[in-house]
Amino acid sequence: MNLRRDVFQAIADPTRRAILLLVASQSMTAGAIASNFDTARPTVSKHLQILTECSLLKQEQTGREIYYHINAKKMKEIADFIEPFRNMWEERFNKLEVVMKKYKSK
Repeated sequence: MNLRRDVFQAIADPTRRAILLLVASQSMTAGAIASNFDTARPTVSKHLQILTECSLLKQEQTGREIYYHINAKKMKEIADFIEPFRNMWEERFNKLEVVMKKYKSK
């Protein structure tokens, strides 16, 4: 059974975020990805499976090798979801900065 995983649960894990950073610059095989971590290869494979199931990574077979690469469309969906929160906090910090400058000048 192929259950869809929640993308935010997937990126909550630091190892999976590190994998996304690795693969963001170039497509890589599971072995190449695993060589960057001090963990068992099956563990990295499980992380890759989760990232693939929630569509953050895509698989592309070239000969006998399977390459993983970022699904930019899905990453954009995440960024679009987060953007209003970033804007809200930026606005709040800017207001706080104005208040602090007024307070400091007194």
